Amino acid sequence: MNFQQLETLYWATRLGSLIAAAERLNSTQSTVSMRIQELEAEFGIKLFDRTQRTARVTAKGREMARYAEEILTLISSMREQIAEPETLPGLIRVGVAEVVSATWLPDFIALVRNKFPKITIEIEEALTKDLIAGLDSGNLDVIFIGGRHAGRAISTLSLGYVYMKWVASPELKFPDQILDARELGKYPTIVLSRESYHYEQIEEWFISGGASFRRPFTCKSLSVCIQLAGAGLGVTMVPPNLYPQAFMENRLRILETTPEMPPTEFTAVYRYKDLQPAAPVICKLAREVSTFHKTTEF
Repeated sequence: MNFQQLETLYWATRLGSLIAAAERLNSTQSTVSMRIQELEAEFGIKLFDRTQRTARVTAKGREMARYAEEILTLISSMREQIAEPETLPGLIRVGVAEVVSATWLPDFIALVRNKFPKITIEIEEALTKDLIAGLDSGNLDVIFIGGRHAGRAISTLSLGYVYMKWVASPELKFPDQILDARELGKYPTIVLSRESYHYEQIEEWFISGGASFRRPFTCKSLSVCIQLAGAGLGVTMVPPNLYPQAFMENRLRILETTPEMPPTEFTAVYRYKDLQPAAPVICKLAREVSTFHKTTEF
């Protein structure tokens, strides 16, 4: 019995299949199957039922996986507490929101490479709910998202705050006044799709003002939101200081609204029970390099 065999059993059980475990461990399905078979031979039990089309974990397999998790957690804790940081090995999958990609992500990757040369980072950009699903399933080790994830066994570090503003093309002739939700609701709203924190924020803002969306355009990119708004197709909400070009070229103008959209907190999130000792270190580095405002006083 060795570390790789226990790690394979843990992920195969957690993810529900040998194929998923192979992808998570960056290995081949034949290697994963061989490790499971070696454990079965050593203990004289069946860990997976292979009589069905898809191999399914047995009761003994689930029981053994619990022991494997305890052993692997202890090893992970030992690495985190004792090993020199630069020796931390392995692949770490990081999911990021678009606003992170558009700002300090390159500096973050450069810092990780400099301090932890043995760590390989894979980046996935997606909407908030998709990133949370990836973390919960084990397909992602760390996520940088807008808002907070309220799941179990979750550790969260604040990455700072981003100031969001309602914007539109100067071609749309708004009245020269502060706009409330009912007034803004007269115009089509351009918003990221329902899987985003962006959608959630905008929906809550309209509801709190006694209004609702009007013919919303949904997409998966803030850059697309900016392009559609710049073409005069509606209003959207963006962090103006992170996308200055559209304002410099006079394609967008900031709208004064009441109430103002509260600052959006971005967070680094990982599951503290996972077997990734680099995760908390990676999150601390992200907080260090983040260019977002550290308080709401700005």
